[in-house]
Amino acid sequence: MNADELQIGNVHNLQWLWIVLVVLLLGVISLFWQRKAAKRFASSEMLARILPLGGVYRSAVSLVLVIASMVLLVFCMVDVRWGKVAREVPQSGIEVMFVLDVSRSMMAEDVTPNRLERAKQMIKDTVDEMAGDRVGLTIFAGEARQQIPLTNHYDDFKQSLDEVGPSSLNRGGSRLGDAITVASRGFLEVTNDHKAIVLLTDGEDQESRPLVATKSAKSKNGVRIFTIGLGDLVKGARVPVQSSRGSDYLTHSGKPVWSKLDGATLEKIAAESGGAYIPAGTKQVNMADVYHRYIASVDQTEFEIAKVDSYEARFQWFLVPALVLLLLEVLWMRGRSNVATEPGRSIDAD
Repeated sequence: MNADELQIGNVHNLQWLWIVLVVLLLGVISLFWQRKAAKRFASSEMLARILPLGGVYRSAVSLVLVIASMVLLVFCMVDVRWGKVAREVPQSGIEVMFVLDVSRSMMAEDVTPNRLERAKQMIKDTVDEMAGDRVGLTIFAGEARQQIPLTNHYDDFKQSLDEVGPSSLNRGGSRLGDAITVASRGFLEVTNDHKAIVLLTDGEDQESRPLVATKSAKSKNGVRIFTIGLGDLVKGARVPVQSSRGSDYLTHSGKPVWSKLDGATLEKIAAESGGAYIPAGTKQVNMADVYHRYIASVDQTEFEIAKVDSYEARFQWFLVPALVLLLLEVLWMRGRSNVATEPGRSIDAD
């Protein structure tokens, strides 16, 4: 059996082996002190008759049986599995396309650590609540591109999400309409209303007609759009950039550029598509509540049946021997008791 064919379900239960070790030590100490105490009240010749080596041997065997049984029970609790078995599992859920703004304004630090990193974490928190949904990623700035096709491999999705940033696209700017159009074309199925777009942005747009794109996505693809606005709504924040002088801030015509959250546009997009607008602003948002209250309300659909490899539980391989050893220990100790009380056995007096 190869190591990659072995799976341990509850490795933390191995800590119970410390209890087994304590019982073993106490048992050994008990045997030692039992014989030492007997020596105080009997001569060596008498001790050999009232406490023969056979008695110590039987106690030692009893202790070994108990310890072995306890070890097997611990491995039973650890849930050791091996042997892959392919099972067909029906898949159901919704298709969620996350649309992430990676423009330079998302680097503003009115949200800790910045708007972009906060948006990524919000996406991850949402994915953590999913079970069976398909997720994809579209990124946009002055252009839009589908970065991750729809998938249910969540770990791979989150790993790819970490790699995106302002340098992922060649054109700067912010075109919401183009992003919605590209995202709506990324769904695997055209029919059925089981599709949702989750748009994370500060709402800035360069006349890309996002409401027109929203109407088209809703009418042609049945897409509902949930918008999440990030950034300070009143004061805004300056946009940091890297230059030859080190860290600096974006300027236009010699004046500093301030980026604010445009919640009005995002609210209109959500209302037009039958979705919802979440004004995150600069606050922490519980994305578990957002998912279950809003996104999960989208009608689910049946996906194709998937083959899932699972490992066979083998706890019975440890449980049965453990119970057998306990039974043997009981029978062993009962036999010892019968020998000790057998009629006719007496100690001859000198």
